[in-house]
Amino acid sequence: MRNFFLGMWWVIFLPFRLVFNLLTFPIRKLIQFRKFLNTEPEDNPILEIFTTVVSDKDTRNGFWEHVEALRMHILRAVIVLSIAVIASFWVAQQVMEFLAIPVGGLEKLQAIQVTEEIGVFMRVSMTVGIAAAFPWIALEAWLFAAPGLKPREKKMGLIGIPLATLLFLTGMTFTYYVLLPAALPFLGSFTKISQFWAAREYFSFITGLMVWIGVFFEFPLVIYVLTSMGLIQPKFLAEQWRLAVVIIAILAAAVTPTVDPVNMGLVMVPMILLYFVSIGLSYIAYAGREQRRAAQEADADGESAG
Repeated sequence: MRNFFLGMWWVIFLPFRLVFNLLTFPIRKLIQFRKFLNTEPEDNPILEIFTTVVSDKDTRNGFWEHVEALRMHILRAVIVLSIAVIASFWVAQQVMEFLAIPVGGLEKLQAIQVTEEIGVFMRVSMTVGIAAAFPWIALEAWLFAAPGLKPREKKMGLIGIPLATLLFLTGMTFTYYVLLPAALPFLGSFTKISQFWAAREYFSFITGLMVWIGVFFEFPLVIYVLTSMGLIQPKFLAEQWRLAVVIIAILAAAVTPTVDPVNMGLVMVPMILLYFVSIGLSYIAYAGREQRRAAQEADADGESAG
């Protein structure tokens, strides 16, 4: 009889429990997320982990758990990117028309191969999908790295996600409104040969340049975060600027679809400027890190004296 009444009680209050759990679900998740942000990571240096991964079974199991977690983050990022690319099909035609404005519209481009039009359509959709899914991709990267970060570093990384998205879109916008107006007239009037550009070549040129310049615009933010974490010092960046210029030149040559020095220079100039901006941000981050360290040491001295 007692079990019967308990069962009836459970059935009667089941809807109320479901409603209560549904209403409190966001609050519980916020509490868990706040706890996650303020949790200190385990103090396991990377070098020590790689040293013991072969000999220690627990460390090896933990390493494979991190690999599995990375796989899941990449899988979710790819799924979201795929959804964003598919959703971009509805606006790809309008984006193609917008990107073709510098050459006079889509009617000024030619499709030489049978599958060229659909290839261009898919490439533009991929570019739009990357831009749309970039915040989620950055979030997945943060979720993977966050368990090993300190609370302040976690919060800085979380705040940096919208900033990273803004920098990526700024780089794409800079490419369209600044680099292309300077590059296309030079490419179109270098000789007296009549220009009948293929759609595949044109859209490969413009979308590839926009994505790569957008990625390069992330460099100052990355340097600021790495300096705040103590992984990079601004003095090293300032001393190695000549080497950085050489590396930038190699990257610009690899990214630029053409071999002419003008377009290579158009890519190099903003990258070099971004590098020196990164040095300035690195000094700011380093100064803030030193101030926090001094304050912590002062607090530790005060507690020991007390």
